Amino acid sequence: MSVNHRRHFLKSGIGTGIGTYAMLATNASTSRAVNLREKLPVAAVVTVYKQNSHADVIVGKILEGFRQDGGLGPDLELVSMYVDQRPANDLSRELAKRHGFRLSASIDDALTHGTNRLAVSGVLSIGEHGEYGYDPTTNQHLYPRRKFFDEIVATFRRVGQSVPVFNDKHLSYRWEDARHMVDTAKEMGFPLLAGSSVPVAVREPRLELPRDCAVESALAIGYGGLEAYGFHALEGLQCMIERRSGGESGVASVQAVQGAAMLESRQSRRWSQELLDAALQTLPASRKRNGDWLKQENSAVYLMRHRDGLNSAVVMANGAASDFSVAVKLKDVAQPVATWYKLEDGKPYGHFALLLRAIEHTIHAKKNAYPVERTLLTTGILDRAMHSLAAGGAQLETPELDIQYRASDWPLA
Repeated sequence: MSVNHRRHFLKSGIGTGIGTYAMLATNASTSRAVNLREKLPVAAVVTVYKQNSHADVIVGKILEGFRQDGGLGPDLELVSMYVDQRPANDLSRELAKRHGFRLSASIDDALTHGTNRLAVSGVLSIGEHGEYGYDPTTNQHLYPRRKFFDEIVATFRRVGQSVPVFNDKHLSYRWEDARHMVDTAKEMGFPLLAGSSVPVAVREPRLELPRDCAVESALAIGYGGLEAYGFHALEGLQCMIERRSGGESGVASVQAVQGAAMLESRQSRRWSQELLDAALQTLPASRKRNGDWLKQENSAVYLMRHRDGLNSAVVMANGAASDFSVAVKLKDVAQPVATWYKLEDGKPYGHFALLLRAIEHTIHAKKNAYPVERTLLTTGILDRAMHSLAAGGAQLETPELDIQYRASDWPLA
């Protein structure tokens, strides 16, 4: 790629890596000086609150600052929480005593404090972690995200009010639930933000595709659990390709393959070794693994055919990678452009602070920081990918994923 082309696609920023996360940290006195907006009250509805759970690394930053050290935090105040499960290592009771928020026995009480009006300006629904079952056929984790959503909506309907809602990660393990949730939010007129922390994480090198660029093909690398972490890889892919010419047009088919079929899909040019190599090259040496991912039982390739003709893929390269990255082939650009999504290792997991910035904006502005349709689509792709795996790698036509939208310009980390 020429220097001019690289300048066109790689945008410089004021901070990357740990430096970006450090920009969110300050002491308590600075926090009081910087926070000029009113802190809006919010409720959290969580499956479980234990150390390093998603509740801890998201809600904990409202309670204790972006670095969870008493420093600068969002212009939000946690006033109530509903916790679905309380294991022996539960932190919610101790935190309620320390910070003075209300521990509610029901979602309705968390939102209304026992009255006939909402007591909050926003709701964070975090249905991740905890002891919940798995679908016996597809092995999808049966988190109660729609149940939480439906109870939140029941309260909205009861009191005749609504506020913005954030749903952590994919909307549900079931496509039908996700469609219901998005349609209900639109019908009732409240913002619904959802998704992964990967799209808002630090990118090295800093990369944002220009609007209406011509994308020829795209591939993301993921690792870990095929559902739980496959979702993050899909979101890392989708936040890139949604900026292509015409915006997102929807997905016509999904196929997920394992074993020998992964190599066969490469040989039939369903995905590109050039893009895989480009994505892997963004990873620092310390983050690469030496294993042959093609031989790992828990590796897989997700193949998507978009309605506008674009082919994209997610390679769950267990054994070769332990990070998320993406590579894109652009028309008239000789080499792929690629980036690594740099997630902070260890608590306080600063990439969740960047996600919280989007949540904060959505609640204050009463407008989504970025389209929920992104996560509606990735939820649908993931559901169909898990069903494809359960069916031995069958290609599934997906007319229901006729989801069209355009990207927002929410700023990068």
